[in-house]
Amino acid sequence: MIAIDQVEQPARRRDERTLPQLLFVIPAYNEEENIPTLLADLRQTLGLLGAGSKIFIVDDGSVDATADLVRAYDGPLPVELVQLEENAGPGAAFRTGFSTALEAAGERGLVVTLEADTTSDLEALPEMIAAIRGGADVVLADWAMVNVSAHRRALSAAAGWVVRRALGLEAKTVSSFFRVYRASTLREASNKHGDQLIRETGFACKAEILAKLSAMGASIAEVQVALDWNKRSGKSKMPVLRTMLAYWRMLFRERAQPQEALGS
Repeated sequence: MIAIDQVEQPARRRDERTLPQLLFVIPAYNEEENIPTLLADLRQTLGLLGAGSKIFIVDDGSVDATADLVRAYDGPLPVELVQLEENAGPGAAFRTGFSTALEAAGERGLVVTLEADTTSDLEALPEMIAAIRGGADVVLADWAMVNVSAHRRALSAAAGWVVRRALGLEAKTVSSFFRVYRASTLREASNKHGDQLIRETGFACKAEILAKLSAMGASIAEVQVALDWNKRSGKSKMPVLRTMLAYWRMLFRERAQPQEALGS
């Protein structure tokens, strides 16, 4: 009997010269219920992975079996566990994940971020990569929400309004983790801001990153992606009131400290 991996690998080798290097950064906190499905979903990206691709799952101090499940994975995906000793929030997980991904990224590498709870529809990834190849520096998943709670819809709408009106961005969905970045754009932002690139510890960090990249002149595109809340197991980790307050805090800080345009 021929293993599936043996069938898939030759096709990947034939296309490696044209496939992008994808560096996934996936924060995970107490996601033991979702990790097996996440890894199964990621299997569909095998045909997109060029040479040097990696999937970094950043365990944000989980107290369940999240890290053990990632560590035990022995399938065909290039999965690596990045572990934080204590829960420090998505902002810290992205800081560590970006640093790790950029160390591995080549000149034309792409950094893909997504939720660990399996709500990110990976069927949209080829279209998002195509948008990068079309000239975008950052591509956002513009959520078309299905089976999403009213408070989550309200939070997304409010966050989008705050960022659009106050920071001058045109993006519709600023809170989603599901994005594709040029590694070169993230590296430039990291060199410019250092440890201050991500100051927010919570979910507002995604709007913060977007605001700083936009202020540097990064080109931002969006691809509509279905968000089906019924796909995930367990409860949301997002504290709604705290997250809304964080958006306003981030807003006032970014407006008080305007960034220089790219190339200035």
